[in-house]
Amino acid sequence: MTQNFLKVPTFTDNQDEQNRLTANAINNILDGKINSTGTFTTIGTKTLETVIDARCGGNSVVLWSPLTVDAAGEMTHMWLAATRNGEFDIGHRNHSKNVVCKYVIIG
Repeated sequence: MTQNFLKVPTFTDNQDEQNRLTANAINNILDGKINSTGTFTTIGTKTLETVIDARCGGNSVVLWSPLTVDAAGEMTHMWLAATRNGEFDIGHRNHSKNVVCKYVIIG
């Protein structure tokens, strides 16, 4: 699941409209409203979870936060195993719980 915010067109015929859209986008960024967030769930019996996200690149950094008590207990056993164009892998230990986290992709 991703949060979508209005994208700014690269060109409009109306300069005032272009300036308003650009200012709104910059203000959203300054308020922490960016289009690089989502949610993933790891399956306890697997040790690698691939998350498909077109915004990810090979040099991206992915940060995540647990959404449940069970997820919080697994944080020391989870790592960013790989990033590629369009996806990233979360490595984790084999356990009996499904772990739900929110994430942000930077870069």
